[in-house]
Amino acid sequence: MTEKATFGAGCFWQVEVEYRNTEGVTDVAVGYEGGGVDHPTYEQVCTDRTGHAEVVEVDFDPDEVSYEHLVERFFELHDPTQLNRQGPDVGSQYRSVIFVHSPEQQQVAEAVKERAQANFRKPIVTSIEPASTFWRAEDYHQRYLEKRGLATCRI
Repeated sequence: MTEKATFGAGCFWQVEVEYRNTEGVTDVAVGYEGGGVDHPTYEQVCTDRTGHAEVVEVDFDPDEVSYEHLVERFFELHDPTQLNRQGPDVGSQYRSVIFVHSPEQQQVAEAVKERAQANFRKPIVTSIEPASTFWRAEDYHQRYLEKRGLATCRI
């Protein structure tokens, strides 16, 4: 039986690749979550007016990888001390956010966030919110880097 985890850590392309290459992860989709517009498009989300974050929705087998490990990985994949940005990408769509799917995920996410703070000089600004509707991004965004033969989009 698979479970879901949803993370926003800036541009979703690199985060998708990292989770797709994590043992125990069975599928990853990129999309939008946390906003106030139904069926948002990439163009709408990029206006920074819909309230959505770029996120990855991760399907995983908890017998092979723990949710705790996925959250730990989240804090390694981006700078969670940057408010509404990651590097050159600026806007609330690039915010650091964990959308939790259960009270257990909430507890784990909060505990890992607290532990992760020791690795950063600035305060972690990651929000932890109840999961809402995940809107799958357009097909051209799915496996974007992989389709282009790229292993990374990091600067």
